[in-house]
Amino acid sequence: MRENFPTVALQPLLCKVCDSMTWKHPSSPVTKKFKVQRSAAKMMATVFWDAKGVILLDILPQGQCINAARYCSTLGHLKEAIRRKRPGLLRRDVVLQHDNATPHSANLTQQWLQRYGWEILPHPAHSPDLAPSDFHLFVPLKRHLGGMAFETEDDLISELRNWFDNLDVDFFRVGINSLLSRWQKCIDLHGDYVEK
Repeated sequence: MRENFPTVALQPLLCKVCDSMTWKHPSSPVTKKFKVQRSAAKMMATVFWDAKGVILLDILPQGQCINAARYCSTLGHLKEAIRRKRPGLLRRDVVLQHDNATPHSANLTQQWLQRYGWEILPHPAHSPDLAPSDFHLFVPLKRHLGGMAFETEDDLISELRNWFDNLDVDFFRVGINSLLSRWQKCIDLHGDYVEK
C-alpha cells in the first residue's frame, strides 16, 4: 500500500503545515492573513534623580542589553552629571539606590562603586514598593506617554526630556521623602511588601 501512496502529495501538505501550523489538505483554500501593524519598539531608560530633579537620563540604544560594563559606563556618566548639576555632592557620601539586578550586583559594578566610595542603599529583592522610580516616577510617566506614538527615537527622547524638565521640584522632593516612610513600614513589617 505504501508504494502506491504518492510521495509528491506529501511535499505541499508539509509546506502548508509549516507555513500556518494548521492541518490542511493541499486543495484547501488559502487562509487570508490580516495586515499586521508592527508593534512599537521598546527602549530602556535609566533615570537617576534626587530631591531636586533628574540628574541623568541615560537611554540604552535599541537592541542593546544592559550588562555590568554598560552600567559602569552609565555610572561614569552619572558621576560627571553630578559634578555639573550638584557641585560639592561628590565631596560628601553619594548614596545610590538600585535594585539587585545582575548588572547592579556584578563584581565589576561593585568594584566601581568601591573605587569611588559610593554607598548602596540596600534594596530587598522584588520590592518595587521601595524604589522611588517604580512607585513615584514611572507611573505618571507611563500615564503621560500613554497613547502617544513617535516617529523616531529622538522624538521619544525629546518628549522624555521635556516631561522631566517641566516637573516641579516638589514632585521630586515628595518622591524622595516618601522613601523614608516606606522604609520604616518595611522595617515595621520585617521586610514584607509595603502596600501604599
